[in-house]
Amino acid sequence: MTTVQFESEDGISYIRLNRPERYNALDKKMLEDLLEVIEKVENNHDRIVILSGNGNAFCAGGDISMMKEFSNQDVFGEIMDTIGLIVRKLYVLNKIVISAVQGSAAGLGLSLALTADYVIGQNESKFGMLFLGVGLAPDGGGHFWLEQRLGAQRAKQFIWGMKQVQGQVAKSMGLVDILTNKSVVEEATRLGQKLLTTPTIAMLKTKQMYHSKNVNTLDFYLKEEKNRNGTYEIQQIIRKEFMRFSKKELHNLQENR
Repeated sequence: MTTVQFESEDGISYIRLNRPERYNALDKKMLEDLLEVIEKVENNHDRIVILSGNGNAFCAGGDISMMKEFSNQDVFGEIMDTIGLIVRKLYVLNKIVISAVQGSAAGLGLSLALTADYVIGQNESKFGMLFLGVGLAPDGGGHFWLEQRLGAQRAKQFIWGMKQVQGQVAKSMGLVDILTNKSVVEEATRLGQKLLTTPTIAMLKTKQMYHSKNVNTLDFYLKEEKNRNGTYEIQQIIRKEFMRFSKKELHNLQENR
């Protein structure tokens, strides 16, 4: 089973995260698959990209299993570089990108969703930067996306609060652009089809002007997130949190036997 599905139909590229049994949590292999699909999309003729997740969640963030790999500095660096390439490519992509968020977009999953030009959610959709719970600062450009949408002060407090916001609250904050009570992918497709009837070339010129001005700031945050999350002290915290989580997960499995 491929962890990332791709389909092109009527001028729209569909990218679907496909680990529903893990709420589309991203591990090293899935990140590599996602990067490969994005590079394929870069070179096709579609003008719209819809990013979604199969199952009950958009993306629960980085898979907890990756924490074990973070103890290896080389592997940690490779993972951070792959994440950086993914979000940067989505940000500068010369297409209109739409995130269709059902269920939860948490941590790295929220960073991924916020790379889009439009974020579509439902009243039940949840959005949160929950990195502090595992001893990390946001990655995937999380600081950049939140600063863009909330401003630095509100972004800082949102990260520190470790809370998830839903529906109307997320929309009023600026994390969501469109709310629907229908399928988020269907709503994203309707929006994409509507945009295809407009002068998208002119729209993309506007996108290019804003994003080319800001991409150096994104690069700064990606570099800082990698460096600051890669310190020895942070690695020790991550290792401790991984062990705590592993013991809790084992206990839950034994309780449910």
